[in-house]
Amino acid sequence: MRYNSLNNHLKNKYGCKVYKLSLSSGLSCPNRDGTFSSTGCIFCSNGGSGEFAADCHLTVTEQIETAKAKVSNKISNGKYIAYFQSFTNTYGDVNYLRKIFMEAIRHPDIVALSIGTRPDCLPDDVLYLLDELNHIKPVWIELGLQTIHETTARYINRGYSLDVFDRAVCKLCALHIDVIVHLIIGLPFESKSDILDSVKYVCSKPISGIKLQLLHVLKDTPLEKEYLLNKFNVLSLEKYTEILSECLCNIPPDIVIHRITGDGPKSLLVAPIWSANKKRVLNYINRYFEDFDIRQGKSLDSPL
Repeated sequence: MRYNSLNNHLKNKYGCKVYKLSLSSGLSCPNRDGTFSSTGCIFCSNGGSGEFAADCHLTVTEQIETAKAKVSNKISNGKYIAYFQSFTNTYGDVNYLRKIFMEAIRHPDIVALSIGTRPDCLPDDVLYLLDELNHIKPVWIELGLQTIHETTARYINRGYSLDVFDRAVCKLCALHIDVIVHLIIGLPFESKSDILDSVKYVCSKPISGIKLQLLHVLKDTPLEKEYLLNKFNVLSLEKYTEILSECLCNIPPDIVIHRITGDGPKSLLVAPIWSANKKRVLNYINRYFEDFDIRQGKSLDSPL
């Protein structure tokens, strides 16, 4: 199954391997500090989905160099993207944001800046800053939408409605800033049809990329409590891959696929346990996609 993978997209654009370095801004989230809620989204860990990020007590430059050292055996003479991943990375004083983002984007080995945030945390002064940064090097804004369905959004305690997302995408598009949308496959009580509706909806918007993430149940989260009470079931590898393949069939070829699964930290993972074996998961997905191409009468093309 052919699709526009991030790896191929970056190789075509920069002519070499490009690796994302997960950094930490040290910021919190309005869904955790009591502004909207104090519990956060029910699936979010205490690390704000940034368990693999560099130490927030280091300077941005020190984080970049530390992260580069960790992947030195995987990349040689390549380039890097500075990825502010954990919590909400535009939820802070704009002067502080200017300091950390400028330090990252001006690093000579950094070719782009990727910022994970919420669509309700993009005030005008932050948008002006992002526009300024985008004139230095490309800026990507990664929005954690997860689902378009309001019932699910309330259940996962997302804290904003779909129209907030729509307005944020329009504002970022007007500034020619790339938008990457995160969706979760396997949210409690969502059907395959619900998931496909979310994919189709976000692909109808002016976005440049999409991340498809498997739902992980992590320790010490509200979602873990729900799972241990048998409120919902997690997907099997087989079912996940089937849904994933249908999602990819509904994504236009000009939209870059930044992720097709995900692996939560093994020390925190409660379910699905199969997701901890990343090599097995990717091998299974590869074989499924190859079989899919055969069934469709297409030539084989490794997607990963």
